[in-house]
Amino acid sequence: MWYHPLYTDGIHPDARFPRDRYVRVLERLTPYRTGKQEQAEGSPFIEIHTPKPIKREHLLLAHDAEYVDRFLAGTLTEKEIKRIGLTPWTEDMVQRTLLLMGGALEATEHAVQFGGISANMAGGTHHAHRNFGSGYCVFNDLAVCALHALQNLNVRRVAVLDLDVHQGDGTATTLQHVPEALTVSVHCDVNFPFRKSSSDYDLPIAAESGDIRYLEAVEEALDLCFEHQPELLLFQAGVDALAADALGKLNVTRTGMQRRNEIVFERASKHNVPVVVFMGGGYAKPLDGTIDAFEDLFTQAASWSTGRTTTASNVQ
Repeated sequence: MWYHPLYTDGIHPDARFPRDRYVRVLERLTPYRTGKQEQAEGSPFIEIHTPKPIKREHLLLAHDAEYVDRFLAGTLTEKEIKRIGLTPWTEDMVQRTLLLMGGALEATEHAVQFGGISANMAGGTHHAHRNFGSGYCVFNDLAVCALHALQNLNVRRVAVLDLDVHQGDGTATTLQHVPEALTVSVHCDVNFPFRKSSSDYDLPIAAESGDIRYLEAVEEALDLCFEHQPELLLFQAGVDALAADALGKLNVTRTGMQRRNEIVFERASKHNVPVVVFMGGGYAKPLDGTIDAFEDLFTQAASWSTGRTTTASNVQ
């Protein structure tokens, strides 16, 4: 996994975005980290790396140079900043964004080189389009990583599986003319963005659907992904479909979310396709429900990556 303190500290304490979720997830994962004495024998283990800032040339894989350069220079308009929403902005916002994108890129390179599962403890910034940011997303890490894999890492086909409660609109528009990159989005039909884009496959779900309908859609999405015969799966693993989420509406339980993760990792393992996990959304009030779900996500990923599995039952 990749993590940097600026994932949290680069966001202003007064921002509406729950910045503490990053450091709180890191704290939860401490017992699973490689080399920690408290790690139980046979339990999942996680190795955390510090990312380097992404290079401009990699941002240009998915974004217009004019937009990239104005962001880097700190000259976006007030309207553009408001649309992104991570306000009030800090002096570290540029560096935070470059590190977040760098973590996603390094996780992708690791997965392609070594197989298994890697993750960035942030990101899943699927609302960023080619020439503007939106919905807490400055640049689109999923699109950048998909194009980097295709153009620079000898990957022939990529599937982007987006299971966030919100549609991956920016990913859809950025990759719409890239046949080697399949985009599949499972999302609530009456949630942000209210003007949807067209993914290769969109699987909208009615509000309050709950576990069974959500998991049916996940299975359908995975069928579509693996029909594409991907050599890499980019998994936008937002947990904002939870019933406790302030921005969710899908009424999925923690058990249902655990089962979702198992289904994804099991299918990828069956097809021997490496996976990169992007953290995605999570805005429960109180935040504990979100932290619980992300702990589940990353420890399940660690278990599958090392050949050990856990099973969720009693799906509602």
